[in-house]
Amino acid sequence: MRTIQAHLILPPDTNHHGTIFGGKVLAYIDEVAAITSMKHAGSNTVTVSIDSVDFLSPARVGDLLELEGRVVYTGKTSITVFVRVTAFQVDTGKSTLTTESFVTMVAVDENGKPRQVPQVKIQTEEDRLLHEQVKLRRKLKNR
Repeated sequence: MRTIQAHLILPPDTNHHGTIFGGKVLAYIDEVAAITSMKHAGSNTVTVSIDSVDFLSPARVGDLLELEGRVVYTGKTSITVFVRVTAFQVDTGKSTLTTESFVTMVAVDENGKPRQVPQVKIQTEEDRLLHEQVKLRRKLKNR
């Protein structure tokens, strides 16, 4: 399951350096992870954790911020979404990877209680590698 979303970076979205606020990027990441996980679960989901966020390069006013969320791991009730963020410069056509993140969501029923989710279907080699990375992260976290 995947979701693609785009946002135009406007002056109110930026700091005094003319680059997008990290908190704004985090809000977009959380939103695309929620949409992606809800599509997979067929129900509402809630954010449990943002396991990692790596800010790799800045995005500036006028750039198009493109977010891609992909389900890469599922537990009994949890869904891990990998989110990749790129900045597209309209005038040059150049795309730059700006941020990567793993977000864990839990599916909930109408009473807000966790509910079971369908298992992830690994479709690409990259998905398989991300799936293995999440398994390793979970193992290290539970030590």
